[in-house]
Amino acid sequence: MKKRSDLIWTLIGLVAVVLSCFLLYRELRNISLDDIAESLRAISVSSWLMAALATCGAYWALAWYDRIAVAHLGKCISWRFITLCSFTTYALAHNIGASVFSGAMVRYRAYRTKGLSPHEIGILIVFCSLTFALGALLTSGCVLVLQPSLIQRVADLPAQFSVTIGCTFLALVALYVLGSWLQLKPWTLGKLHIEYPSLPIVGRQLLAGPLELLCAAAIIYFALPAENNPGYLVVLGVFLASFSLALLSHAPGGLGVLEVTFLATLPELDPADVLAALVVFRGFYLLLPFALSLLVVLGFEWKQWQIRRNAVGDNN
Repeated sequence: MKKRSDLIWTLIGLVAVVLSCFLLYRELRNISLDDIAESLRAISVSSWLMAALATCGAYWALAWYDRIAVAHLGKCISWRFITLCSFTTYALAHNIGASVFSGAMVRYRAYRTKGLSPHEIGILIVFCSLTFALGALLTSGCVLVLQPSLIQRVADLPAQFSVTIGCTFLALVALYVLGSWLQLKPWTLGKLHIEYPSLPIVGRQLLAGPLELLCAAAIIYFALPAENNPGYLVVLGVFLASFSLALLSHAPGGLGVLEVTFLATLPELDPADVLAALVVFRGFYLLLPFALSLLVVLGFEWKQWQIRRNAVGDNN
């Protein structure tokens, strides 16, 4: 069943990529690579630096996800190890796609060396996903309430509908906080029993989740030109919508999905400038971390091989 499910999600991802690329081709027929290159050259040095800092902030927040989960489990693992493990996990998962490689393998391989049981690693993985979900709900809820007209960029709906959806998202977050405060019964997911965390842990989740999304959206915002820029809140809202669609589509790296969504929802900007900003985002948030994560994996496996070799030598 698991293999069949993986195959289905892989096919969904491929279909999403093909469809997105087709729609993207229709949008880009009149845009040349020279136009995009010119837009990239127009980005100021300070904007490049701010985009780089935003990338560091996003991956620091992702490492905080794991740190919070480890604290929930009552374990003590160094920040350095957690940061490297989290960085590698998300860099691979963002690029390869959740349907093919969810990051569970990296976490299992790494955290087993620190004495965590498979059951505890399973809880850690679910807890990190929960932190992201809470961050997405909280951030989306605030954006929809503060910027009701944003929903009209996606669909022909009244602004009041946006406020209703935003309040619903915020209510779900409030219910989670209430469950933690009252210490309700644990959640049961198969063989996993996930207890409500303490309020201090919940507070960290509600900071780490939004922080990662705010920093990731800031990469695109800083790379966009100041002229006709709709503002950070609009860029954040569009990013949340496009990122959610990319996750649902299981397209590796949101290939094509991000571009189509941004081009459709930011008509006031030159399409070449939008694509240039997304090139910066993919370079900083996806491709560069992916290349570095491969080096981290090779280094980790080399160290584990040396440990096994030394252990065999001592036994002999």
